[in-house]
This record gives sequence, structure tokens and C-alpha cells, in this order.
Amino acid sequence: MFLDEKSIEVRSGKGGDGICSFHREKFVPLGGPDGGDGGRGGHVILQVNEQFSTLLDMGNARLYKAQSGQPGGAKRCTGRSAEDLIVDVPRGTIVKDAEGRILADLTEPGQKWIAARGGKGGMGNQHFATPANQAPRKCTPGEKGEKRELFLELKLMADVGLVGFPNAGKSSLVNKISSGRPKVGDYPFTTLEPVLGIVQMNGHSFVVADIPGLLEGASEGKGLGHQFLKHIERTHTLLFVIDGFAENAYEQFSVLKEELKAFHPKLAKKPYVIALNKCDLGIDEAIKQFKAHKEAVIVTSAMNGDGCKELMQALDDAVPHAQKKKVGWESKKLSSATTGIDGTGKKIAKSKSTSAKTARSKKKA
Repeated sequence: MFLDEKSIEVRSGKGGDGICSFHREKFVPLGGPDGGDGGRGGHVILQVNEQFSTLLDMGNARLYKAQSGQPGGAKRCTGRSAEDLIVDVPRGTIVKDAEGRILADLTEPGQKWIAARGGKGGMGNQHFATPANQAPRKCTPGEKGEKRELFLELKLMADVGLVGFPNAGKSSLVNKISSGRPKVGDYPFTTLEPVLGIVQMNGHSFVVADIPGLLEGASEGKGLGHQFLKHIERTHTLLFVIDGFAENAYEQFSVLKEELKAFHPKLAKKPYVIALNKCDLGIDEAIKQFKAHKEAVIVTSAMNGDGCKELMQALDDAVPHAQKKKVGWESKKLSSATTGIDGTGKKIAKSKSTSAKTARSKKKA
């Protein structure tokens, strides 16, 4: 089952204690205070790891505890600060407190968020010397670390979310247009967890998410209900996959829109594309229904691939350019290359090894 919720406890490290110490040196009978400060306790930091796809990748650990800072030393030496504890989480993780308030939304690769701050180190007695008291014996302990209960919730990060009733052909369609390979079968709820696929078009790519089929009443928790409706909140574009062979094809579309609106009004306002699937079985009546309601559709067949190119182009047009990623060698940086000029005056890439060989040949000459 797709694990999209997890509760954890984080504890940052305690700050190191400041110490009380006095300078001791031959021929210096009245050395002043030289107690050092304690080191900072370690933070607990949540960091996005793109290698993680679900919260299950975090393992079974529930408690994440950072180390404490070291106490100060004599001769004004500051104690060593503890290393921060990095906790990897998948992209798209939302962090909430015990009351359900959102504390962080981790959506960018490598993004970090301090879940629990380490305690500050205590002060040594060197800080408490005054003209009236030049030999203070006062020092302060390090601050205690933070302790928090956090609730992690994962929402898929995709540009296009597929919406439809069970057995509408969503998984088969994803197989045809993307790199995703969801499980396919002719029984309800074949797809039990969201599957991401990458669609490549016109030199760039975007991500589609195959969301498990919905039932009427999903907004109230029926079927897989809330568990999967929330996954399409972040998608930019919706792809309604309608079983064109069904008698009530347009009614399916109307019910799906109402369920989305009931779950969250913003979902019903997202841009969408309608794929009227299973045209290989004959869907003339369904096409008439959508034309009567002035809804544009793309007629497709996940079985033989009819209409898939047109569908990919329509989705490519709907997804904002800023969200698309370049594909191919053009997107890779030539980190070990230097630039030169060819015979036509254009800049060309020349590897470092080639540059080095040229330099050595010049020296020999």
C-alpha cells in the first residue's frame, strides 16, 4: 500500500556547558578567568531526497535525535558543536505539528528545513568579569534542545493528474503516452497506489500521475476517497479519462467534476483535458453527448494507440512552459569543457584533455 503519512519525534541536541576556569601560568599569580563557552547542540534537519519516492523509504525509525554540544575548556576554548542530523524525506512532503498546522512544504530538490534547533552553548566565566569582580565563578549551562512531535504527509508532485472511474483505461493510457508502467487489469482498483510517468514531447518532458480510480462519493471517503483525492491537489492540469463505451459517458464526467469540487473548490477550476477512451469499441454516442454540452474531447484508444499523439500534444500545450524539463544532451552542462572557435567563427566545446595535449605539444616544439 502507498505510504503517505508518518508521525515522527525529533529531538535536537543540548548545548554544551560553559565552564569556570582561571588562567594558570608560571609567574602569573593572579590569572584572570578563561573558562570557554560550550558548543551548540545539533539541529535535526529535514532534507528533500529525490531518490525517495514514498515515506516508506525513510524506514521504520520514529525517533530522530541529534547529539549534544561539547562543554567549553580552559584557555577560552569553545567546545565542539555537534553535527546536525539530516533526515531525508521525499519531495512533496508536508510537515504538520500535533494540531495540524502546516510548518513546512518541502517541494524543491535539496530543500532543507530545521525541524528542531539545537540548544545554544553555555557561557564560560570569562564573560562575567567586571572591575568589581575580576575572578567570577559564574558560568551558565547549555540550553536544552527542542523536542517536537511532527506529522509528515506526502503529496505527489506531478504536472498532470489522471482522473476517472475504475476501469476507464487510465493505466493503459499512461502505458501508451509515458514511461510509467502501472499495473493493468480488468477489475476495479487495479491501481492501488499512484504511479508517475514521464511524457517526452518537443524536446522537453512533464510528469503525469495515474491516480487510482474514484467512485461517486469519494469526497466523503467512499472507496479510496480522501486517501487519493489529495494527491491531485498539486497537479497543474487534470486529464479526465472517460470510458466512451459506457452508456452514461457524459454523466461520468459530470460526477467526477462534482466530486473534485466537493473535495476542494480549487480542483474544479484547474485546466483540464478530456480523453474519451476505448474508441476501438465504437463510441459515437458518447461523442455526441459531449458535443451537445460543447465540451471538447480527444478520442483515444489505449488498446491500439489511436489519438495518443494528439492527447500528448494537448497536455503539452496545457502544462506551463516553466514546469517542463529539457531532455537530451542539451540539458547537461559540459563541466569539463573549455570553449574555442571553429573555422566559421562559432564557439565550440573543447575538452580539457584535448587542451592539455595541445599545451604539451607546444612545449615540446
